[in-house]
Amino acid sequence: MKYSKHDAKAYAREHMTGIWAAALNPFNDDLSLDESGLRANIRHWIDDLDIQGLFVAGKQGEFFSMSIEERKRNFEIAVDECAGEAGVIVSVSDQSMNTALDLAHYAQNCGADYIVLHAPVLSFVQDRGEVLYQYYKRFCEELDIGIAMWSHPDSGYLMQPEECARIADLPNIVAIKYSVPREMYVKLTHMVGDRIHVSTSAEHEWLDNILELDWKLYLCSSPPYQLQSTVDRRMNEYTRLAFAGQADEARRVFDSLNPVRNAMKRARPAGKPTAFGKYWLELLGQVGGRVRPPMLELTDAEKAIIRKAFDESGLRV
Repeated sequence: MKYSKHDAKAYAREHMTGIWAAALNPFNDDLSLDESGLRANIRHWIDDLDIQGLFVAGKQGEFFSMSIEERKRNFEIAVDECAGEAGVIVSVSDQSMNTALDLAHYAQNCGADYIVLHAPVLSFVQDRGEVLYQYYKRFCEELDIGIAMWSHPDSGYLMQPEECARIADLPNIVAIKYSVPREMYVKLTHMVGDRIHVSTSAEHEWLDNILELDWKLYLCSSPPYQLQSTVDRRMNEYTRLAFAGQADEARRVFDSLNPVRNAMKRARPAGKPTAFGKYWLELLGQVGGRVRPPMLELTDAEKAIIRKAFDESGLRV
């Protein structure tokens, strides 16, 4: 560990900043994890795109289709390949609390910088505040590693800002990935101040969140490596300009990416977001690979539509 439990918040404020991306996991034709492909992607994301941190074994990584041993191997590869050149936060989310605790201890021992823990599904529970507090408190008590909360509609509910602010007082809670309407994360940002990072995966809101809310962390989704290439790093550029207070210039660069955003939105089949993301990666020269069930593969016709949108997007490769 690079910090103690009680230094976790201060460490994260200093080191958990900039653009962090949620890693896709490439799978081979036999659906095994393509370890060499994953390592090649990580090298590109760090060396060519200057991504500051990776979110590993999350939903973009199809953790829901992986065994516990595969998820642990996923942690190891990311820690080994990043090797201090980029931060690593790993998802230990699982509906079984014992499994999540097992993964969390493994992450801490294998050298991950932080863990992220999804709010659990809470069937039949009407008053969730105390349940959620005790859930995160248990992880904080057992672990020294910094912990990010994660609230998303997938849980069947959204954690309320007041609930998140109470949990943020626990010593090694360092951030939240808050996939909620903007008014909710604005409220939480004002409630917690600089105690923890508040972030969301919506890239189209990232610039406003830097300029209006003084956010320092983009945590996380796939746009950092889907909107950028070795020769076209406009997301990095508008982020750098916004951090430097050059709002008008940052806005100009941000707006120049609208054709790419629109091309992706137009070409993405509604029921195949993961397969779309992997094929877009391949068009960028990265390793995409197959998706695992229950995710569906693209048809040749769908690939043709995506390829045309990619060619017309203006993204330089």
